[in-house]
Amino acid sequence: MHTPPLADADADANVSRPQPGREPEQRWEQTVRQEGRREQSKAATREAIAGAALDLLRSRTMGGFTADDVAAAAGVSRRTFFNYYSSPEAAIASFTQTYLDSVIEQLMVRPVDEPLLEAAQYALTAVSNPRELALLAETFALTQDHPQAERFQLQAWENCTSRIVQAVRSRLGASPDELYLHTLVGSMLAAGRAAFDIWFARCGPDIGPESLAVLRQLLLEAVGHLRAGFVR
Repeated sequence: MHTPPLADADADANVSRPQPGREPEQRWEQTVRQEGRREQSKAATREAIAGAALDLLRSRTMGGFTADDVAAAAGVSRRTFFNYYSSPEAAIASFTQTYLDSVIEQLMVRPVDEPLLEAAQYALTAVSNPRELALLAETFALTQDHPQAERFQLQAWENCTSRIVQAVRSRLGASPDELYLHTLVGSMLAAGRAAFDIWFARCGPDIGPESLAVLRQLLLEAVGHLRAGFVR
């Protein structure tokens, strides 16, 4: 007598059979679960490609590897690579985007009565995952003197401007002055970029704990100048 494989038997036992009257709801729940799994799979692929690009950057130099090299290292096809990133430089710049996404998340959860620039200081230095700041610092250091990579890094900062504007608008309440709003956000982002520039000039490619502590302090001080109105 043939016994079906255990995995098949378990799978059959665990099949969620429709319950009378709940078919539309169950189909919707199944669709939501499938969409969730697809998004998780996409995020994992995106992270794998970016991680492979960073590994190659560590062992070579920016410009010393191609999209094909990154795809092979990530275990994906060339087509899949270009489904996610337009170039190796774009994959490296994704670490900047990840950091800025965390900054926005932190800004959104700060107390609404907290002064805005104080909230910005916290958000820039206390991202939910300290590793994100370390990775941004590393990619910033490793891509210096490479104009194409620097362009993608700058583009990542610019791309988040509209989202930060929305986050700040929600904190300021109804009908804030648009010139004030955009000037403020632009100044915050410029302060962040300036802190990274000064950090690299002082510490170079070192991303050890002491160097990252210097970077955090520079981020605090940069926004602090905005809070003080550049008064000396």
